[in-house]
Amino acid sequence: MARSHRFSLGALIGALFLAAGVSGTPAYAEGDASRGAVLANTCLGCHGIEGYRNAFPTYRVPRLGGQHAESLYLSLVEYAERRRSHATMYAQAATFSDQDKRDMAAFFAGAAELETGTPRSGPRVERGREKSAVCAACHGANGVSTNPEWPTLAGQHESYLFHSLRQYRSGERQNAIMAGQVMALSDEDMRDLAAFYAAQPGLVTTTPRRIAGR
Repeated sequence: MARSHRFSLGALIGALFLAAGVSGTPAYAEGDASRGAVLANTCLGCHGIEGYRNAFPTYRVPRLGGQHAESLYLSLVEYAERRRSHATMYAQAATFSDQDKRDMAAFFAGAAELETGTPRSGPRVERGREKSAVCAACHGANGVSTNPEWPTLAGQHESYLFHSLRQYRSGERQNAIMAGQVMALSDEDMRDLAAFYAAQPGLVTTTPRRIAGR
């Protein structure tokens, strides 16, 4: 239906209004990346293997290398508070102190630089580009966020992005801004958007070899 391809100006303005309210929060306190490297050993068992998949539902676990530290920290807080649904991540995040979360976030953010290069192309990627204008207000024109609270999407696994969008739509993953943006999206819209952002150079998997090369 045509409505699935219409991203309203009102929705965008609402998202920007909500986002503006976030900017008044206290400045983020950076963590200790060296300490985070030790704490993150368990995390690398999944996030340090290129293409590693979540069992059910099946999707590739997210790339963390180069992601904003503050965004990673906020994700860990959401898991610990059960605002994001994932049994393994809840069990892990719930055991870490606030400082632990900041330290691990600092480690993953600094473990690799965002990749650069030429984006991949294709019909679905181009459709996703056309639909991504409303997303750019927070996540950047090509998926590289300029606000550390909001995640960079460029280079993220396509299957993970699609799964995340569906979770926002179903309410399994809670975020007021994202909930408002995804309600009118069809699965096809979500697949197109996921393909577009996955095709952009950006995030990388924090493999042991890549970490050793830093």
